[in-house]
Amino acid sequence: MNRTATTTTHLRRALRREVPSTVGLLADARDFAAMRRYSTFAFDDHTTYLKQVEALLKSLATQGGHTTVTLFDPEEYEAYCAETAIDPDNPTSRSRFTAHLAMTGARVTYTGQPLSTLLPELVDTAVRHATWEYATTVLATMGDCATCGKDIGRAAFTRASHLLARLLEAAGPGFHHLVCSVPAGDDQLLAVLHANGTTDPEGTEATEFTAVLAAGIALAAPGGLVLRTTDPDARDRLHGWRLTDGTLTPLTEAEVFAAYCTDARTGEPLSPEPGVDYRAGFPLAPDPDDDWPTHH
Repeated sequence: MNRTATTTTHLRRALRREVPSTVGLLADARDFAAMRRYSTFAFDDHTTYLKQVEALLKSLATQGGHTTVTLFDPEEYEAYCAETAIDPDNPTSRSRFTAHLAMTGARVTYTGQPLSTLLPELVDTAVRHATWEYATTVLATMGDCATCGKDIGRAAFTRASHLLARLLEAAGPGFHHLVCSVPAGDDQLLAVLHANGTTDPEGTEATEFTAVLAAGIALAAPGGLVLRTTDPDARDRLHGWRLTDGTLTPLTEAEVFAAYCTDARTGEPLSPEPGVDYRAGFPLAPDPDDDWPTHH
């Protein structure tokens, strides 16, 4: 091979490493079965499909490029094809949809992790992404308060931010694990936040958590929030609040115990977790800057 051809090959390989790849993954057997109705879909066994996807990911990793994985949802794919007037029974259409997901959907970077690790991470990321989209849509479409003219969504987000800051300040030192739950139609919006001491949390997780809490405030939904504090020098502490009238009302110790020690599906009692204290939620100090519109 001459020098020019060798140089061209090296340049092409170098360029290939700078082209990102996205793989659309059918995570569960039901989604996989839905895609089998298309004659151009080559697979008939989900286990074999997953093995081939993993082999593809490993192959892409050896080429040195950046690879992300996104969930391929057959219902979303069908709607996308209808909106864009393309044939769903075509590999090119699936490729276009995957490229669309790379820009708009939930994605996880492939770093060589096995599918047993990648799949739960991808599903969790997709759920968080859908929760974030729903919560922000709620806040963006609430409109203005009929009485005071304030943007309800913006005011709810501000109030949620202040509530979170006061909650962590009152919680004190330790590693805090917070879960906020807000009813949304036939489903529940769930957000999780990890915080260290009274330091204001930052990043995507904090923004998502605040948005879900804000959505509950804006909708006047009967949500709830629980806080677990871990300290190496003490037993874990569990506290709880219910979301009512746009604020967090402390649960009693008995209510916190009942919430944690009752099977949500069957209603049967569960054994208390060893090494954990179930405590009432603590009251939060009033916010002097609170301008939440009480009538909207």
